[in-house]
Amino acid sequence: MIYRTYYLSPLGRILLAADDIGLIGVWFEGQKYFGEFPGHMNYVFEEKENHILKDALRWLDIYFGGHRPDFTPLLNLEGTAFRKEVWQLLLQIPYGQTTTYGKLAAQLAAHNGLKRMSAQAVGGAVGHNEISIIIPCHRVVGANGSLTGYAGGIDKKVRLLELEKTDMTKFFIQKRTQES
Repeated sequence: MIYRTYYLSPLGRILLAADDIGLIGVWFEGQKYFGEFPGHMNYVFEEKENHILKDALRWLDIYFGGHRPDFTPLLNLEGTAFRKEVWQLLLQIPYGQTTTYGKLAAQLAAHNGLKRMSAQAVGGAVGHNEISIIIPCHRVVGANGSLTGYAGGIDKKVRLLELEKTDMTKFFIQKRTQES
C-alpha cells in the first residue's frame, strides 16, 4: 500500500508518498518526473497519513519555518545502486551550503576506487531524485556557479537556497540560447 498526502508550502503544493518502510517521494506539483517512481501505475494509493508521512510533514514544517530539521524521515529509496549512492551523498550536503556536480563525481569516484566519474552521470542521478527538498538536490550547482538542473524549476531552487540563507552572490541563472 502506498499512502499519500499533500503539503501546502510557500512554493506551492507538494505531493508526498510513502509505503510502510519509508518515504518514497516528495514532489512539487507539476515538476519534472512528478510522481513517477518505479511501478507507480501498479500501486493502490490511500489518501492517509501514516507515521512516516506525519514525520515528513513535521520535517517540512520545520524547514519552511526557516530552520534546519534535526532529523531525516525514514526513506525507502527506489532506484539503481548508482542513483542511491548519489542520493546518499546529497544527504551529506550541509544545510545552507552547496556543492557541484563535479565535486560529487570526484567523491563518488574516490569512494569506488575509480580515477574519475562523469559529472553528467551524477547530474542525471541528481535530477531523478524522487525525494525533493529532504534529499537536497537543490544544493547542487554548476562548477561555474550556474543554478541549473532542478526538476522543480530554477525559481524554486533559488527560493530554497534563499530560505537556507545560502550566500547567493556567487550564483547566476544561465540564459538559455535559442537552438535551431
